[in-house]
Amino acid sequence: GLGKERDFRDKEFRSAVRSAVKLLNETGSYEAVIYLTEEKVKRREVGWRVEHAVLVAMESVYRFEQMKSQPTEVRRPLRKLTLSVPQRSDLGTGEKAAARGLAIAHGTDLARDLGNLPGNVCTPKYLGERALELAREFPDLKVQVLEPAEIEALGMGSFLSVTRGSDEPPRFIVMEYMNSPRKAKPYVLVGKGITFDTGGISIKPAPDMDHMKFDMCGAASVFGTMRTMLELKAPVSIVGLVPTCENMPSGRATKPGDIVKSMSGQTIEILNTDAEGRLILADALTYAERYEPEAVIDIATLTGAMVIALGHVAAGVFSNNDALARALCAAGDEAYDRAWPMPLWDDYHDGLASNFADVANDAGRA
Repeated sequence: GLGKERDFRDKEFRSAVRSAVKLLNETGSYEAVIYLTEEKVKRREVGWRVEHAVLVAMESVYRFEQMKSQPTEVRRPLRKLTLSVPQRSDLGTGEKAAARGLAIAHGTDLARDLGNLPGNVCTPKYLGERALELAREFPDLKVQVLEPAEIEALGMGSFLSVTRGSDEPPRFIVMEYMNSPRKAKPYVLVGKGITFDTGGISIKPAPDMDHMKFDMCGAASVFGTMRTMLELKAPVSIVGLVPTCENMPSGRATKPGDIVKSMSGQTIEILNTDAEGRLILADALTYAERYEPEAVIDIATLTGAMVIALGHVAAGVFSNNDALARALCAAGDEAYDRAWPMPLWDDYHDGLASNFADVANDAGRA
């Protein structure tokens, strides 16, 4: 039922494992052995097959039921899955791959849980508390959670302009995992953490606005990545920065036409209060400079236009470093969480010209 061997690639392998695990789970199987990991997959070694079997299996049994008074009744779920490898010499590789797959799955589960929580539970304060919990679980992680007065003292006027209309105070979360063997420069991950996005005064249409609880999934991705790296005790230095707040309309909210000053000292004319992600990320990116990082990667649900461009198949990558963009796209291919490079030409910057400030926050639809 797997089709022709020459057509059995990443997608087909993952679909086969997903179908098997889902069926086993639904039929009340308690233990199972999967031999799919012995099947040849084009360009993929046994380690990749084992790692992805673990990831897909964990994804298939994931359920978010934290907010239900009674969990959904299911038959006795699958508890133990044994993965078969082609030969005895593959056992060591397979065990390492399974451990890596589990660590990634645990990070993914954390990211999913944070994203699925409603905006009245997953607030900026809650995210700060979860970061501190993570540090208690993994002593290698150092966490600092900055409150409004500390954020203001840093001069993060761009970030603070987004949260002005909300009664929920913002947080700026700094997570440091410094485990590079030769004190190499760290990689900095910046995650957009808008725990609910109404659009502010430039308010969004009502349909599907409940989905705007997911506007902190960039932050959730940073949390998940940090958790995975900590579980793996990866020999790398990573800093996670999460600016987090709500974007709400009120009498105090930032208005279209207002001008604010960013941490870098540049002034920004806010033409559209629903273009808020870039405003909080701008100050976080300036903060990142203090680490003199090897590279900075920011992760954000920044615009629905990416879905128009690439569908639900790939994430868009914008980078001023071609080597980094290629590395990210290659990593996405390896993880089957694909990305595609988009242009970042200087011509686009012309659209951000402002008559009243150094730069505008919106270049128009085109």
